[in-house]
Amino acid sequence: MERCIAHMDLDAFFVSCERLKNSSLIGKPVVIGGGSNRGVVSTCSYEARKFGVRSAMPIAYARKLCPDAIYLKGDMELYSKLSHTVRDVISEKAPVLEQSSIDEYYMDITGMDRFFGSLKFTQELMKRVEKEVGLTMSFGMSVNKTVSKMATNMAKPHGFLEVPQQQVLPFLDPQSIRKIPMLGSQSFKLLSRIGIKVIRTLREMPCEALDELMGKSGVSLWKKANGVDNSLVVPYEARKSISTERTFMKDTIDMIQLNAVLVGMVEKVAFQLRKENKLCATIAVRIRYSNFDTESVQKKIPFTASDDELIDYAKQLFKKVYKRRMLIRLIGVKVSNLVHGNHQIDLFNDTSKMIDLYQAVDKMKLRYGSKAVLRASGLYRSPETIRK
Repeated sequence: MERCIAHMDLDAFFVSCERLKNSSLIGKPVVIGGGSNRGVVSTCSYEARKFGVRSAMPIAYARKLCPDAIYLKGDMELYSKLSHTVRDVISEKAPVLEQSSIDEYYMDITGMDRFFGSLKFTQELMKRVEKEVGLTMSFGMSVNKTVSKMATNMAKPHGFLEVPQQQVLPFLDPQSIRKIPMLGSQSFKLLSRIGIKVIRTLREMPCEALDELMGKSGVSLWKKANGVDNSLVVPYEARKSISTERTFMKDTIDMIQLNAVLVGMVEKVAFQLRKENKLCATIAVRIRYSNFDTESVQKKIPFTASDDELIDYAKQLFKKVYKRRMLIRLIGVKVSNLVHGNHQIDLFNDTSKMIDLYQAVDKMKLRYGSKAVLRASGLYRSPETIRK
């Protein structure tokens, strides 16, 4: 049976959320980003894009391109809430649903044609989201995730495009290689330098040559250029959490040490999120007292992978869960409700310098190990009192 994968993407999601809150923004150029000229553009309306404004662009430059746009700081709590609402609406009908980012969803509706019609089913689901939540979507439908996502991008805004198996290669061939999902800027520059600019050229290259040039990523790109993508739609509930914990050799009530350990653990978890290109929407803190009683508390939060934000939440939860003032034997941190997404979309309060700092620190950690750069506030540990 031929696979049928639908990719659904909310149109200009952050801007659309703001327009739900303030209808006077409808039809106007809107830019969501940092709270000052030192911030960066998180996203913008289609009206602002006509002036050349793009994501990750410095706000100061965006203002030069579109001085009459309405610039908003962003409300991640609102966006997270509406993202969950949309997911709940879709999940009521979708047989297999994966939330791949804060505003994107994949459905595996293979076999739906026997009962209802895959295209009609997805169209009606799109209309239901618009009616119940007030947000518009676009979707693409094809035999795998790669092609369906590319079809969605071509259908935007508020449209849909179906690419059946026999049309996959004609659909892919004329498009720029830049359109291939997950193709990084460095890979794009490398391929462009050797004359590979459209997908057909990439497809017609020997797979061995791309393997030699780029390794496994080259082979993966070659497969995508040939319309091959066997990755599964992973149900939202199946996504794993990321956690870490510390057991003390000697039970302690030293709040300075406990705070340092907590900061260090959150820093480790946050880096793992960014390393895997994920955001979390829930954080939990667990403690075990000296009498082995264990308590935990968790909190739903706006999607994030920021050290600063997660540390603040963890400290709040620790104060909430630590009630007995007894000696502590173990402390743990867990983040869950994970979706794919770039850390940058959550940095409404960060300047471009702060974003550069995060990227530089992560680059050092990726190259030299997760302990290459650490916060001073997380370094107060006594090696003789901590068991790994």
